[in-house]
Amino acid sequence: MVIVAKESGRKLIAQNKKARHDYSIEDVYECGVVLTGTEVKSLRAGRASLVDGFATFTEDELFLQGVHIPEYFEGSWNNHAPRRERKLLLHKRELSKLHAIVKEGGLTLVPLSLYFKDGKAKVELALARGKKSHDKRQALKEREAGREIARSMGTNRSGD
Repeated sequence: MVIVAKESGRKLIAQNKKARHDYSIEDVYECGVVLTGTEVKSLRAGRASLVDGFATFTEDELFLQGVHIPEYFEGSWNNHAPRRERKLLLHKRELSKLHAIVKEGGLTLVPLSLYFKDGKAKVELALARGKKSHDKRQALKEREAGREIARSMGTNRSGD
């Protein structure tokens, strides 16, 4: 009998850095993802892109759209479609809460990261509000000012 060690911990596959720039994040949820076998193998190889991804409700179910998981290189004729719609798994209570919030308007569901947690594929989904271009410029100015302060504090300490 062969005993296989169970995976533990968190292995990051893909991250959507642009989402934090384009949106102000209100809340974050961890969702399971329904995948096919070739999609899992492609993810284990570390290949995915969340850039155009978003989540929408179809009736009472939540689906991830626009996420690109490339076809598995060694897959056969039954390989998956790279940008297919994938079902997200959440508790019913969380789903109904999110559905009510999104239906209200002004907020959208954006994937922040895709990772394996204890061997299972998960998506970090953010409830986000779109930023205007002047908000993005303001955020960049604040970040740059913070870096400048940290830089000057660092040089003062090393000079002492």
